Amino acid sequence: MSVVWYTLWFVVAVGLLVTVHEFGHFWVARRLGFKVLRFSIGFGRPLPPPFSWRVGADRTEIAIAPIPLGGYVKLLDEREGPVAPEDLPRSFTRKPPLQRVLVLLAGPGFNFLFAIIVLAGMMWLNGITQILPVVGDVTPGSIAAKAGLASGDRIVAINGSAVSDQRDVFFDLLDVMSSRGDADLTVRGGNGAARQVDLDVTDATLRRHLTVDPLAGLGFAFWEPAIPAVLTQVKSDGPAARAGLRPGDRILAVDGHAVKDWQALVAQVTAHPGGTIRLSFERGGGTHTVQVELESERVEGKYVGRLEAGTSPDVPYPPSMKHHLQVSPLVAVGRAGQEAWDMTALQGTLFWRMLLGQVSLQNLSGPVSIAEYAGQSASAGVSSFLDFLVLISLSLGFLNLLPIPLLDGGQIVFQLVEWVKGSPMSDRAQAFGQQVGIALLILLMGVALFNDIARQFS
Repeated sequence: MSVVWYTLWFVVAVGLLVTVHEFGHFWVARRLGFKVLRFSIGFGRPLPPPFSWRVGADRTEIAIAPIPLGGYVKLLDEREGPVAPEDLPRSFTRKPPLQRVLVLLAGPGFNFLFAIIVLAGMMWLNGITQILPVVGDVTPGSIAAKAGLASGDRIVAINGSAVSDQRDVFFDLLDVMSSRGDADLTVRGGNGAARQVDLDVTDATLRRHLTVDPLAGLGFAFWEPAIPAVLTQVKSDGPAARAGLRPGDRILAVDGHAVKDWQALVAQVTAHPGGTIRLSFERGGGTHTVQVELESERVEGKYVGRLEAGTSPDVPYPPSMKHHLQVSPLVAVGRAGQEAWDMTALQGTLFWRMLLGQVSLQNLSGPVSIAEYAGQSASAGVSSFLDFLVLISLSLGFLNLLPIPLLDGGQIVFQLVEWVKGSPMSDRAQAFGQQVGIALLILLMGVALFNDIARQFS
């Protein structure tokens, strides 16, 4: 996928979610009687009419600006210039601290609300499908292999808490490995008998490394149905098409090595970025062989080979491997709210443990990684992109509640201090807090950007 594609969907995602955030500030401020001067969708000088207009008795300017990376709300504030005496009661600084706090909370609140609405809509329309956590490949010599975990085992509980799907297992292992590192798995093998598998990681450095990808680090993966190595899509000007491959061709071997399924084909192709491979394939009952000059693309920090051909990923899990539940709108809202809470609570836990050094800083992602995820999720379909928006919206809401002065959370702290002491914090204290906030944000962004660069060149 091209940089343009990644950038496009990054702009769409960030622009949408930051606009949702700012609309929360705007909507609550107007309801509480603050005077709103401008609500801008985008940054930069507002575009002229008809892309900007005024609404309401206050003649609030609703504007569209040329830089589509979010927006902002400008409230009347006597700290920024003279205010007419009749408007002073509606200035931000003259409103009660509680009302100011509510306006500041509204931005993150609308991010959480957006995530819940999108999640609930998907649950209501598509239902809830849980894929059972059945173990697939186990890496020989890994932590999981040494503990006795075997292919075909179904994980039913971790440290006594029942798990119902793959997502539960992933997040529970992430939680355990970022703390004490002792995961006592209850599993059922092919004969149905339950047994205990203890994944005990005592080394703190290794536990921190495992927080990047707990399953791969422990040495196992979930079972997935095999996808036949049959081409259903062939890009017209790609390597596969130039070699004469067509939709319907079944790939049999790569460089003489038999290919049993699509996953095996992908592994063979990606291992030869920019190289030439010999493909054996079946067409019309006959077997043929062609030379294919692969393209090369950088994905998540490394170059991989590209055939520019695809297959249908819609190979269903067998009924015994999944549980589908159709829910009413009310149940969907409840389940979505619970999931949003669980994900946000996990973010908070992992962020705190990151500060304590228990979680790897490699988990911080910067704009490059987020753009890649945006583009990849958009390519995977609407549901995948909506899942991405939910995750980023929850992250945006959480990060803005951190007590860093430049963020909503830091401003809320200032208002609460004023509420308790009965007078605003001194200009010196606020200026110092702003400087600390700038330093912390630069540090966080620096680490995230370093991770992005490291992923690209590792």
